[in-house]
Amino acid sequence: MIPNGCLCIENGKICELSEIDIDFPDAEVIDALGHYVSPGFIDLHIHGGGGSDFMDGTVEAFLHIAEAHVRFGTTAMYPTTTTTSNEDLLKIFDLYRQAKALNNKGAAFLGIHIEGPYFAMNKRGAQDPAFICNPHPDNYMPLLDATNDIARWSMAPELPGIKKFAETLVARNIMPSIAHSDAIYEEILPAIDWGFRHVTHLYSCTSVVTRRNCFRYAGIVETAFLMDNLTVEIIADGVHLPKSLLQLVYKNKGAGAIALITDSIRAAGMSEDSIFAGSLCNDRELILEDGVAKLADRTALAGSIVTADGLIRTMLTLAQTPLLETVQMLTSTPARIMGIDKTKGSLTKGKDADIVIFDDNINVKLTMINGQTISNNGIPAVANNMFF
Repeated sequence: MIPNGCLCIENGKICELSEIDIDFPDAEVIDALGHYVSPGFIDLHIHGGGGSDFMDGTVEAFLHIAEAHVRFGTTAMYPTTTTTSNEDLLKIFDLYRQAKALNNKGAAFLGIHIEGPYFAMNKRGAQDPAFICNPHPDNYMPLLDATNDIARWSMAPELPGIKKFAETLVARNIMPSIAHSDAIYEEILPAIDWGFRHVTHLYSCTSVVTRRNCFRYAGIVETAFLMDNLTVEIIADGVHLPKSLLQLVYKNKGAGAIALITDSIRAAGMSEDSIFAGSLCNDRELILEDGVAKLADRTALAGSIVTADGLIRTMLTLAQTPLLETVQMLTSTPARIMGIDKTKGSLTKGKDADIVIFDDNINVKLTMINGQTISNNGIPAVANNMFF
């Protein structure tokens, strides 16, 4: 924490950071008005927002989601797919390339996160069971050869054929991640050697202590707590995980190994009187209520509607984590998990000027990407060169 500090930006990069005023001739000046100046928020796992979903099949949907979330401090995101056909994924790859080239008003796209179809059927959650299968080169190689934009692939490590697939991903600099899995400790240990080092939405569709033939086995959650080389992500909306589990994950893993994610669907950023169709629930009618998406008959949760500012707010007020460590879980930790920490995730000289200004209640006042103000809610607009 630097009280009354000064941050200088030039050509989209942070060029100086000081505890005192810096003489920077001809600079535009932003007075942060006593608010916090933070690194931009990085969302590793996101499906939609503002009424759109990445699976909608249009460039406009991609751009709309990026613009919807940048208002809440997200400066970078990894668009996430749902379990579907190869044909649909190939279309998504093309849409992603087009949208990335056009995206100048929203959170930056840093790579595609593929979720499925290699899942344990009993841990599929809202994923379409029609597409769930075991990995085979005939299925995944056409996808890998079609794009260089895949950054992460979430899957169940206990499935036949996963070892070869994971090693293929690692060779292409794609991170394999444990997800929608019923694996036990003994199955996860070799998977770590194959390249698995992260757990997708811990506690959500991940195994816990189980019994097989009268013997108890640690599941994914317990293994993640035991293994220091496994990082985790959690949906910190206060609904998917209650206070006790948020605190348990924080106590066991610490801010340096936890990424806060929205895992949000199209309803994120919409008003609670909205009724809409959600692709994660087979286009059934959903309703927004109690800070979460539900089926219209209120029989089940249907997905997160949280935005990045809400993740920090939940951890501060519900889990009672310190502010600096809470911000870390949405900035430097996800950057390190994805291997982009040399350019993003902290306010450090030479890094990208991805910056968020927010007040004591985590209301976002300004969002800046590469030194350009993208969203402004009460802070004077500026040009390229500036300091705070």
